[in-house]
Amino acid sequence: MPMSQTAMTKCAFLSVILTASLGSNASLNKELSDGTTEEKKELIWGYGTGVAAATTPDYGDIVLAEHTLPFNEGDITYFRPLYHQSVLALDHFPTHITADAAYDAWYVYDTVARRGGIAAIPLNARSTTTFDPDGTPHYPIGLRMSPTFHYAHTNGYRALRYRCPLLFPLAVGQSCDHEQFLKGKGCQKEINDEPGGRARLLMDRTSPLYKAVYTQRTSCERINSQAKELGIECRHPSTTDVLSPTSIL
Repeated sequence: MPMSQTAMTKCAFLSVILTASLGSNASLNKELSDGTTEEKKELIWGYGTGVAAATTPDYGDIVLAEHTLPFNEGDITYFRPLYHQSVLALDHFPTHITADAAYDAWYVYDTVARRGGIAAIPLNARSTTTFDPDGTPHYPIGLRMSPTFHYAHTNGYRALRYRCPLLFPLAVGQSCDHEQFLKGKGCQKEINDEPGGRARLLMDRTSPLYKAVYTQRTSCERINSQAKELGIECRHPSTTDVLSPTSIL
């Protein structure tokens, strides 16, 4: 059965245990009836479970992968394990994927952009730079910037450096009041030139395809709701769990 759209999200769970035997994040002093105080330790622990799911027209929602990590891990940390498990479960690469804004990273888009698909993920805008449809960034006064050279970025992608169009490749004799131009070197922008990097910036998030794929994200929400109804969305600690230091390792 074809399952070309994969939705990814993170189901979070946090458990609070009061104990004195497992270490602590905070101390609580309780006053006893005889006027003395007793110190109790508050331990906070938990985990997050990531889920990858797909929806088929004949069966409905299907879980393709799950991955559990300590709760201090960010959502994006779940992506690669979930994606790899999903590919194995499907026996092919998914055409499209969707997730919430926590998965807005170039390498998430890259997994499908190289195969003609899209990653329907809201953009976390980290810059006010505007672009032409071909991905060329604009100079602050609205001109197209000039590409200069590629290099290997420390974050693992192929980057393209753009420079001030008034100075590169040749000075055109015009001036600009931008502080970098006044310093003589002009503005520069480093753009992620991988397919996923450009897809992230240039995707039309108002298109019918984007909206149709993004709607599939609700499959994970339904899976999470079913898990809660069945009482299997989290591990319920017992007395043994509280007393045994190995239970949090």
